[in-house]
Amino acid sequence: MLIALTATAVLGAGIGAGVWALTRDDGADRAGDAPATGVTVTDAPTGPATDTAPASATPATSPAATVSPSVAPGYRHAQDPVGYAITVPAGWQRHEKQGESAAVVTYDSPSGGRQLQIFALVEESPAASLDLAENASGYGFAQQPGYQALGRDSDGDTFSELVYRYDDKDRGPRQVIDHRFRAADGTLYAIRSSGPETLDGALLRDPLTTAVDSFCPVGGPCA
Repeated sequence: MLIALTATAVLGAGIGAGVWALTRDDGADRAGDAPATGVTVTDAPTGPATDTAPASATPATSPAATVSPSVAPGYRHAQDPVGYAITVPAGWQRHEKQGESAAVVTYDSPSGGRQLQIFALVEESPAASLDLAENASGYGFAQQPGYQALGRDSDGDTFSELVYRYDDKDRGPRQVIDHRFRAADGTLYAIRSSGPETLDGALLRDPLTTAVDSFCPVGGPCA
């Protein structure tokens, strides 16, 4: 069970409605999109791409994004042109759109309705960013139909996470894990994993854990 975003007036304090519109989990961010080019796969998948995620993934241990971590079956490691290296499920299609304050990268599963989204944050902390995204007037998660917070977790200034469900008008009940964190170089990012509410929880949690554990800003240290 698990992982969304422009009013210029709020950009100093948060992502803003324009970025929310690009990252909200309603499929709108994919409409009319052609896959973005320029993604370099540095490790080919070590197993077939399926809609079943592995239980765990090996965290990155390299000091820089130029060295690839080992990749679990069903995943691939990519150097993304936005400026980071990340491990994502093999066979998922990449899309990119530019928000006013951040590029929003989306990976869509070929079946099953799962999705990963990655974008940089402009707030001062993961907790401040997540609170704004949930509660901001006009575009916060809490205003979505059927919204219900299912779980929260936080570790000071390191990360903040919200698990929630809502009712999508086209795709039905959905669950989301929104994980916002401070990367090894000090920059702030969000990675969101989402899918049908009825999906086994591990199928939403595992792609998120793998993405977060492997995330490495280009030219900087890795976690």
